[in-house]
Amino acid sequence: MENIQERQIRAVFDQKTIRVYQAYSDEIADAALLNGTFRPPTFKMERMTWIKPSFLWMMYRAGWGYKDAGQRRILAMDITRIGFEWALTHSCNTHRDDAMSPEEWNQLKLRSPVRVQWDPERNLQLEPLPYRSLQIGLGHVDKRSIRSA
Repeated sequence: MENIQERQIRAVFDQKTIRVYQAYSDEIADAALLNGTFRPPTFKMERMTWIKPSFLWMMYRAGWGYKDAGQRRILAMDITRIGFEWALTHSCNTHRDDAMSPEEWNQLKLRSPVRVQWDPERNLQLEPLPYRSLQIGLGHVDKRSIRSA
C-alpha cells in the first residue's frame, strides 16, 4: 500500500470511455434504463449530480443501496473520456483554497459547472483507507450524453 498515490482516479476505463457510478431512486433508474438516458420529469437536469469512478466509494456513499429509497439503485454509466476530461478541466474543488479570497472563490464557482472532491477510498467492509478517490459533481452540463452501461 505504500506505492498507492494519495489521490488517484480509480475506475474501469479504456481509450474511449470511463465507467462511473451513481445512486438513484427506483423511478429515476427505471426511466433512465428504459430510455437509455436521463430526462425530465424524473431526472432534474438543473440539479447537481455526483458521479463516482470508484465502485467501493459509491457503495459506501449509498450504503450498498440500503441507505434510503433515493439511493436504492446503483447505475454504472460509461461516459466518454473526452467528456470526463472536459469535466475535470472545467471543475473547481468543493472547498475554497486558503490562498483564495471568498470573492475569488465565488467567481470561480460561478464559472465552473463541475465540482470535484476527494474522499477516503473504502475497503469491502466500507472502512476508510489512507488514500482518496474522486467524486465529481456535474452541474449545468448536458447530462443526456451520459448513458447507462
